[in-house]
Order: sequence, then C-alpha cells, then structure tokens
Amino acid sequence: MRVVSLVPSLTEAVAVTAPGLLVGATNWCSHPAGLDVVRIGGTKNPDVAAVVGLRPDLVIANEEENREPDLAALRAAGVEALVTEVRDLDQAFAELERVLVTGCSLTRPRWLDEAQQAWAQIRPTDALPAVVPVWRRPWMVLGRDTFAGDLLARLGIVNVYADHAERYPRIPLEELRASGAELVVLPDEPYAFGPDDGPEAFPGLSSALVDGRHLTWYGPSLVAAPAVLGAALRQATERL
Repeated sequence: MRVVSLVPSLTEAVAVTAPGLLVGATNWCSHPAGLDVVRIGGTKNPDVAAVVGLRPDLVIANEEENREPDLAALRAAGVEALVTEVRDLDQAFAELERVLVTGCSLTRPRWLDEAQQAWAQIRPTDALPAVVPVWRRPWMVLGRDTFAGDLLARLGIVNVYADHAERYPRIPLEELRASGAELVVLPDEPYAFGPDDGPEAFPGLSSALVDGRHLTWYGPSLVAAPAVLGAALRQATERL
C-alpha cells in the first residue's frame, strides 16, 4: 500500500507503525527522525500534482490542518482521502485507529494501547486557571474544543478561555494579563515560545514552557505526553 500523509502527527503514527508504507509527507513532518519520503509541500499548500504523481492508495489528512480545496482536487484526480477530526483525546484515539486499522489495513499498534493506558492513569488534581497562547503578534490562545486544551484539562489546567466562542481567539495582551489566570502555558509550537520569548509578557505569572509536540500531536508522542507535560506543569506550579 502507498500512503501520503498531509499531517505531521499522522505521518509519525503511520511511519512508526509500518515503516515503508509512507511514500510522501509534508515539509513539516519532522518525526520520526530520518524519515525518507518525498516531500510534497506544506499542510496548507501541498503540491497536489506531486501527490497525485506518487500514485497513493490513500492520502490521510485533517479537517483543521488541511484545506478543503486541496482535498477536493485530490478526490477529483481519483485519489482517496481519509480526513480526520480531532478535538479531544478520546477522538484522537478513535481517529488513530481509523487511520491505521481501517485506512491502512494495519494491526492496531502496541503504542496506541500504551498511550491509552498512560492517560487512563492520570488522576484529577487541583484546578489551576491558565491562559495558553499559541501565537503572538497578534496574541492568540487556546479557546473551545481543542485537543491541546483537553490534554491540559486532564492534567489539572483550567483554560480561562475554554468557553470562548472561537477555538483560537485573538485576545489583546492586556486582557490576557487581566484574565484571572495564575499560570501561562507556553508551548514551543506552532509559535516557538522560549525562556526569553513569552514569559516576559506576563509579569507576576508563573510560566510553564512545554514541548509543543507532546501537547499538540496525536500519535506515538501520546505515550510519554502525560509524564513530559506533567513534569513541566509541576515545575511551574512550584514557583507559585
């Protein structure tokens, strides 16, 4: 079977489960390390002709990361496209099984069971109100119905914008500072927040710098995500 992935998370999931199945992936597909496939552009601007030229049996995509016109063009060219929707952890697990088992005709991988077990062992902790920026210039934060927001909620973080009408609202910095949050969670993707780029905007708040892949990717990284994210959050809360 020949598979092209337009989603970094799904690229890693397929490549780890069945090395050699993938024939194409986006320029942003950075895991697993050393992935040797044809690069077909970005998630938002894939080279449709290049994808078709790879003669895939299946293209895997995501409704949030990929554009419908590109998917429509692939279907018009006779390419089957499996489009996922991931808004929370349970949906991520279900979609991963649909991609791997139903879409790619693979045996359910052990890492998927291990990821579910790792998250099932998480126990609720004291709720801590936080803001979670994902971009600056302008400032954008996690709002409602996001995969990353669900992961943080399971780890005891209360997103103060979880009930916002938008999923990724633009919020002025002054409003973020006055939101009542006790913590700011700063992932290193999609915007590369770091020790010198992000925390300084929130004087008086403790900052948790977290690995963006463990917060926003749904795939093998979910096995270690509870421990990795939990450690970063604990370190930040100890400074409160």
